Amino acid sequence: MTFKAICVDMQGENLIHAIKDITIDDLSDGDVVIEVKYSSINYKDMLVFKKNGGVIRKYPMIPGIDLCGEIVESKNPSYSIGQKVLATGFGIGVSHTGGYAQYARLQSSWITPLPNGLSLKDSMIVGTAGFTAALSIQSLQQAGMHKDTQPTIAVTGATGGVGTMVIALLKAKGYDNIIAITSKNNQSLMLKSLGARDIVSPKDIIKDDNKPLQSQCFHYVIDCVGGALAASLLTQISYGGAMSVCGNASGIALNTNILPFILRGIQLVGIDSVAYPNEKRSKIWYEISQAMEFIRKIPITEVTLDTLVDKLDSIQHATNIGRNIVSINNQ
Repeated sequence: MTFKAICVDMQGENLIHAIKDITIDDLSDGDVVIEVKYSSINYKDMLVFKKNGGVIRKYPMIPGIDLCGEIVESKNPSYSIGQKVLATGFGIGVSHTGGYAQYARLQSSWITPLPNGLSLKDSMIVGTAGFTAALSIQSLQQAGMHKDTQPTIAVTGATGGVGTMVIALLKAKGYDNIIAITSKNNQSLMLKSLGARDIVSPKDIIKDDNKPLQSQCFHYVIDCVGGALAASLLTQISYGGAMSVCGNASGIALNTNILPFILRGIQLVGIDSVAYPNEKRSKIWYEISQAMEFIRKIPITEVTLDTLVDKLDSIQHATNIGRNIVSINNQ
């Protein structure tokens, strides 16, 4: 059997990509084979298509860090033929052939049964972006954030995949004082429809005076972009607050100082969704499934394997709005 897949490879000094006809033998090893129904496009997926993206170590590779579909072959008795599952992280689409193919072969220890009430399409509307958003919120709740006090929560990269998911999930959990930080003023109505109370420009956050401490403006921050914006926000978190960090679209540098930590007692929490233990994932996905009424308000763009690459520029240049999903075996 042959099927379609997007393959990325190095040809001399050039990175090339093409839709190719491949077989199961071209896929990485695993004990389950999944007929892929949907995947999604994340920032990391965009980096796979860049020569110096810093993501792929070994070529050729089939990208796609998210996928969902139905099992067509299983060597694990815990998973049956026809069962609907999803998978994110664990090196899928980076070191293990991923979701931009009509079939995927994975380790069964990486997959999650599709939660009740969640369609396959829904699971990829959420994808790594929504899973990361949920982990970010969980980390701040563990640091003391609670809806009963209605804290002020800032969200950076607010119009992107993770940012929109964060706002929708916060609203679903009953948080009302959500501050969306974005330079896209034309998206204010969309962000407020998701649950943002106010829209703030990054220019109003990043200070020129480089003071080690600024006025205390936010109880909690969910940072999706990194760089100068994240560094500035650290100096504006209220006493006892916390910030989670999960992205680097604005840079990997974090030029900060020790004072916010030792004078205001704030916490800085890193979020990694790739290696998050699989035995804990079902609980997170269940919580996400309960918020789909809010998540479905996020702008969604649907593409195919043929048109996927056309969407990458908007992600690279930060003009993308909301989530992008890839329809694969749905003809």
